[in-house]
Amino acid sequence: MTAPLTVQLPDAKAVKDMLSGLVGKPVAVTPGAPVTPTEKDPVSVAVYVSPSMAVNALCVMDLPLSAWTGGALALLPPGGVQDVVEEDGELTAMLTEALHEVVNVLSALFNVPGAPHSKLHQLYAPGDDLPGDVAGMLAVFNRLDLAVEVSGYGKGRLSLVIP
Repeated sequence: MTAPLTVQLPDAKAVKDMLSGLVGKPVAVTPGAPVTPTEKDPVSVAVYVSPSMAVNALCVMDLPLSAWTGGALALLPPGGVQDVVEEDGELTAMLTEALHEVVNVLSALFNVPGAPHSKLHQLYAPGDDLPGDVAGMLAVFNRLDLAVEVSGYGKGRLSLVIP
């Protein structure tokens, strides 16, 4: 009998290396507070699923990090991205599209030997309504909570959650 395949949390260095390579800028990663959605603190939530469509993992980013990573990937000027964070409080269509690519690539963090294949199923942008089952999964304790700084853009928070 073989053990069931399970998704494992990546370590902070893997997250740092993946984000840095993706956005083409130095990225600093340190332990951080859990990212949880509130009325005043909207978050993006990427939902990753197995081939059987079971939820494998979640990637949760606060609005600033959602904007910084998307902006850096799309080579947008930091000042314009900062305006989105500080004044608009929501992502533009272009930033949402770039963030979708960021979280799609981050699925590779969960695709390691011995784990079931994970693929991006859905991205909920900051301010989108989260389904109750997804919102409930955000409270689990099998998680990696990080403070992330994208060089030239800014700081934000990221949580990877294995439900």
